[in-house]
Amino acid sequence: MKVGLVGTGYAAKVRAEAFQADPRSHLTAVVGHTPDKTAEFAQLYGADAVTTCDALMQRADIDLVVIATINRDHGAIAHAALTAGKHVVVEYPLALDVAEAQDLIALAKTQQKLLHVEHIELLSSIHQAIRSALPQIGTPFYVRYSDLTPKRPAPDKWTYNLDLFGFPLVGALSRLSRLIDLFGAVKTVSCQASYWPKPVAVNAYDTCLCMAQLRFVSGLVADVTYGKGEALWQSERALTIHGDQGAIALSGETGTLIQPDQTTPLDLGSRRGLFAQDTTLVLNYLLENKALYTTPEVSLYALTVADAARQSAETGSVITLA
Repeated sequence: MKVGLVGTGYAAKVRAEAFQADPRSHLTAVVGHTPDKTAEFAQLYGADAVTTCDALMQRADIDLVVIATINRDHGAIAHAALTAGKHVVVEYPLALDVAEAQDLIALAKTQQKLLHVEHIELLSSIHQAIRSALPQIGTPFYVRYSDLTPKRPAPDKWTYNLDLFGFPLVGALSRLSRLIDLFGAVKTVSCQASYWPKPVAVNAYDTCLCMAQLRFVSGLVADVTYGKGEALWQSERALTIHGDQGAIALSGETGTLIQPDQTTPLDLGSRRGLFAQDTTLVLNYLLENKALYTTPEVSLYALTVADAARQSAETGSVITLA
């Protein structure tokens, strides 16, 4: 399987290492943001450096295009790759716009090509530990999920720009994807978002704070908080799931199953190697016709919920999903 890679950042690096380690694939060409960094990256992994995405798509020796670049460009690059007859793997989100994502899924079906949106949070041992423990807490009714990351100073990166990263819960789609995978369809969304703008850049910020409440069709309520930047002073990564017979509590790298008569540590495993696992599963699908762990429709639904949060934050209204 001959691979073309768009991007030279961390996600691109671990993808390149995964393809290099698997004899069924070969990283053939790379395109990045700057020529010097692209040339250095390509040389490191034995690939050709190309100057534009169009040049990458025109290469007949590319079977699969992997998109690991700024969120804003995911949709346009995926469209070009599918139109050129390539299979596509894209880091979430598939697109910043729901309608564009829907069109890409339809295009992939027309072209009879793979469109895979990476959601490695669903592969993680943390997620699997939660899923295994859920039956032991009865019926879940309330979730609190908090992900706060102080950054001082805030980096001058695309991940701190609304135009490039997207609305915070769109760019950080895995926070909602995990909950939807565990608890199903969402009925209503309400959200508030605050930004501390950078004075020298349009739609850039040094801090964002996004607080959403999701009411699921099952009746479960989830409060989700996501924030990063200079105005935050204490890091927090915590998930608590309350059920009528117990609770699951995760904080940092530790997890606990709480029941009426006992408290049991949860083995959360390691966060490492998930991109490699995702890459292996993609190659298994393309070369051995084995099922993947998720579908683009699943990612589209999470994107729809995240976009409902954006609408709520902008209008001050509770958004009801179909």
